[in-house]
Amino acid sequence: MRIRSLFLILLLTLIGAFTALNWTAFLTNTSLSFGVTTLQAPLGLIMLGLMMFVVAYLLVYVLYLQSTALFDGRRNAKELQTNRELADKAEASRFTELRGFLETGLKQQADQNLATQQAVLARLDALEKHLQTSLEQSANSLSACVGELEDRLLPGAAQPERLR
Repeated sequence: MRIRSLFLILLLTLIGAFTALNWTAFLTNTSLSFGVTTLQAPLGLIMLGLMMFVVAYLLVYVLYLQSTALFDGRRNAKELQTNRELADKAEASRFTELRGFLETGLKQQADQNLATQQAVLARLDALEKHLQTSLEQSANSLSACVGELEDRLLPGAAQPERLR
C-alpha cells in the first residue's frame, strides 16, 4: 500500500476511536439553527453523518476515477494493438512493393545485359568475318607477290639453263 492509503486508514481509525470514546457527547441534544428554523438534535451525530457521507462520496469518486482510468487503459491498449497491426501490415506491403520493384529492376538489368551481350557477340562475329576477309586478302596478296617474285626469279634462273 502507499503511504497515503495507510495515512487515510489511520485517520479513519482515530476518528472511529474518538467517536466511540465520546459517544454520549455525540448523542447530546443541542439547539441547531438552520437559518429559517431551529431544531433540537444531536450535533455530534449530524456531523458524524455528514463526515461519513463525504467519505462515502469521495470513495465513490475514487472508484469512478480508477474504473475510468482502467477502461481508458484497456481502450488505449486495444488502439495501440490495432495501430501496431496496421503498421505491421503497412510494413509488409512496403516490403512486398520493394521486392516487386527490385525484381522489376533486376529483370530490366538482366534484359539489358542480355541485349548488350548479344550486341557484343554480333560485333565480334562481324569483326571476325572482317579479320578473316582481311587475312584472306593478305594471304592472296602475299601469294601473288610471292608468285610474281617466283616468276621473276624462275624465268631468270631458267634462262641460264636454256643456255646450257
